[in-house]
Amino acid sequence: MTHGHLDVIARAAGLFDEVVVAVGRNSAKNYLFPTEERVDLVRQTTSHLANVSVEPLDGLLVDFARAHGAGVLVKGIRFASDFDFELQMAHINQVVGSVETVMLPASSVWSTLSSTMVREVASFGGDVSAFVPEVVASAIRRRTEGWEQRNG
Repeated sequence: MTHGHLDVIARAAGLFDEVVVAVGRNSAKNYLFPTEERVDLVRQTTSHLANVSVEPLDGLLVDFARAHGAGVLVKGIRFASDFDFELQMAHINQVVGSVETVMLPASSVWSTLSSTMVREVASFGGDVSAFVPEVVASAIRRRTEGWEQRNG
């Protein structure tokens, strides 16, 4: 959970009466934390947003949306490559699940930030506190200290 993610969630919370954040598993990504821990971290970092809830996602996003009564998916985009991918997904999700997609451009301050880069910096013991909420930075420090002790 980066400041970029939190920014998109907070902006979505200002646009919609209710926002349900889906924390799922992308087979193309390597996660630092298991799903349950990521859900907990997202809940902690969004607790100040009264109309935001956080739930684990297992399966298709359109099925998750249907189960939660959501007719709109919100996606944050940073670059043209994000837009290209999310546009394809929006078309598929419209056909498969009859849901609309709203794309929010990343705020300029977070537009180049990615969780992949944060993981990379953290894996070498770098300080990522400028990029993630403090509760996440603390969890990352605890996790990477374990790596350093095992691999040091």
